[in-house]
Amino acid sequence: MPKTVVPEEKRRRRRPTRGGTVLSERLIVATALRLLREHGSAGLTARRLGLALDCDPSTLYRYFRGMDELTLAIGDALIGQALAGWAPTGEWRADLRTIGLRIHAEYVSHPQAALLTASRVTGRAQELAADEAILDVLRTAGFPLAETVRVYHAFIDQTLAFAALDAASLALPRDALRADEAKWHSTYARLSPATHPRIAEAAPLLARRMVTSAYPTALEMLLESAGRHPDAPP
Repeated sequence: MPKTVVPEEKRRRRRPTRGGTVLSERLIVATALRLLREHGSAGLTARRLGLALDCDPSTLYRYFRGMDELTLAIGDALIGQALAGWAPTGEWRADLRTIGLRIHAEYVSHPQAALLTASRVTGRAQELAADEAILDVLRTAGFPLAETVRVYHAFIDQTLAFAALDAASLALPRDALRADEAKWHSTYARLSPATHPRIAEAAPLLARRMVTSAYPTALEMLLESAGRHPDAPP
């Protein structure tokens, strides 16, 4: 049976931990992000969190029903941090571009957390606010409802898919990442035009581009495609 989560106002009145720390959901999430950055997903356990926060691991279940709920809170925090301070300009392409680049950048700055959360639907406050903002950008611009949902679906899935892909590369051990990137020079650039003519001619450009994220390019393609739809606003 899941444990009862204590309301936030009651948590704040509880006494500090042994080390004098007053626990909060925000502090637990921030500590979890640090542990993910330092130890990877295998390092995110209630026991390790308890040690980091100087509290009994069972105390964490006053804030989250389990580690999966904490995972959802981490994903929600990343979205909230990505859009902190953002405000719409009224220009739908610019607004979607900014939202997408902000979310992508926030996820890849926390690659281990991105791998855990990019495919999840949190249903929490920050995610809901982001979805409301994206839908409002499109509807305010004049997109019909069906087209708004179509563009929203492609936009958010593309953003999170690239975030997960790029995070997966960044989460690799450094030697493995360098070895993968080096193959564009050590393997692709040395292929013969006689056997691989298209790769050979593109090799210099591939070597420069393939070690960077394709998300900005894909995002521009999506925005251009959305703008060409018959129902799109000018």
